[in-house]
Amino acid sequence: MSEAKTVRAADGTEIHYETTGDGPPLVLVHGITENRRAWDEFVPRFAEQYTVTTLDLRGHGESSLAETYDIDALAGDVRAVVDAVGSGEPSLVGHSLGGLVASAYAAAYPVRTIVNVDQSLQLAALGAVVRELEPALRGDGFQETMNALMESLAGDRLSAARKAKLRELRGPARAAVVLGVWDPFLSNAGPDLTDLIEGLLGRIQVPYLALHGSDPGPGYADWLRGLTPTATVETWDGFGHWLHLVDPDRFAERILRFLAS
Repeated sequence: MSEAKTVRAADGTEIHYETTGDGPPLVLVHGITENRRAWDEFVPRFAEQYTVTTLDLRGHGESSLAETYDIDALAGDVRAVVDAVGSGEPSLVGHSLGGLVASAYAAAYPVRTIVNVDQSLQLAALGAVVRELEPALRGDGFQETMNALMESLAGDRLSAARKAKLRELRGPARAAVVLGVWDPFLSNAGPDLTDLIEGLLGRIQVPYLALHGSDPGPGYADWLRGLTPTATVETWDGFGHWLHLVDPDRFAERILRFLAS
């Protein structure tokens, strides 16, 4: 892994990133409460064929806290790094929140391909969970609540060692950051999320792979393809939210095959 570098996003937020490898540009975007280290296992594999960039989104890892954590700002973090690296039109792979960020980026900036790893873009179910947990998230039980939520998403196939490593990677989650990212679920300010997401998806015209570790719901594939005709929806049923860590070899092979196609 190369030495970490920093760049400032449009609002001045300091974003840390690393780049390694040689070939077409590939950017990996982590999930909420995680950081660029989440991709360490895959960087060497992908760097054999691609110039791989990983970053810490604002408020995560080594990147600085910010005033706002809305989806445009998070996509702007990626844009600042892409500009700094000189990546031109990268392919993006994003897990969880990173899948949403990658999708928003693809709607606003030139990209080659997008892979969304287990982030349903029908956000009503997630919003309901967040609103139910809001009192605990705003109280002294924030960390315990976040740990329990993440554990519930892991599924049965993720090993105990993997789960322990994820807890270590998350460390003490920052309440202000998580609540900032999830603010659209908790306030009535801003645009309707459904309209916002459907507007984003309608602007994506590049190959789009949605990988899910459980069934994203009846009609989801048709809904997504109706908005993004280039989308392929694939479910690895029973693999859970961190499907890439349940079977890293299968995941790496699938991503490389998709990028090559």
